[in-house]
Amino acid sequence: MIMEKACKSCKFISKGSATCPLCGNDKLTDKFSGLVIIVNPEISDIAKKLNIKAPGKYAAKIKE
Repeated sequence: MIMEKACKSCKFISKGSATCPLCGNDKLTDKFSGLVIIVNPEISDIAKKLNIKAPGKYAAKIKE
């Protein structure tokens, strides 16, 4: 089973990648909590508050 990992930089969640497909960062972690799904970032108040510009799944919090 492929684990989901969150990017430590932009918090984007992906499966089976060695780098973040959104920002290209190679620092991914499986230690995150919460989930935010953004469908339309242009009209989402949450996306604006979290500074999210692309649709997708994001971690609410990255654990250290």
